[in-house]
Amino acid sequence: MNCPYCGFEDSKVIDSRAGEGGIRRRRQCLSCGQRFSTIERTELGVLLVAKKDGRREEFSRDKVLLGVRRACEKRPIPLGAIEALVDDIEERVHALSKAEVPTRFIGELVMERLRDLDDVAYIRFASVYRAFRDVEDLKEELASLERDRTPATSSQQLPLLPTEALEGARPPRRPRRARLRAVPSRDEPAAPAKPTAADKKRTRSAG
Repeated sequence: MNCPYCGFEDSKVIDSRAGEGGIRRRRQCLSCGQRFSTIERTELGVLLVAKKDGRREEFSRDKVLLGVRRACEKRPIPLGAIEALVDDIEERVHALSKAEVPTRFIGELVMERLRDLDDVAYIRFASVYRAFRDVEDLKEELASLERDRTPATSSQQLPLLPTEALEGARPPRRPRRARLRAVPSRDEPAAPAKPTAADKKRTRSAG
């Protein structure tokens, strides 16, 4: 491990901790004495992903993580939950012990996990992955989501807004009542109209 400050190729580990995404190690360069951190992950076997157009590419955890983060953008989902979701998908893919898996299998795994985590993130991902053609496709997916809903899964879903936002929200204002204006009935004589400036001028001329 080369030092990022001076490029020296040797360092010593002064602290190690297991964290999200691997083992975090705190190192100190044996040349300049600067300290830096590294994250070590277990390197799994090479796995190829078969694309819909027939191409093959190496499985990328970062690519899956990027897609999930986009689906969960601006949702009250902890970063640790997203990392755990991607870790689970990676483990399940490698657990097949195959040299190649179809991209559809990975996409379905992501949708399955997002469906349990957050409805909004699930719909976002599904709309891109399944390429919804119109609003009707979206309605069908929402109807399917509602049919499969159980009290247990509903309680596990995240709110549409953070709790802080809900607590700070103001109650809706009551609509103002329209004021009724008194209108004279037909039997009552109408009030005499006020004389205009022209009427006053004609009165003075006549006098």
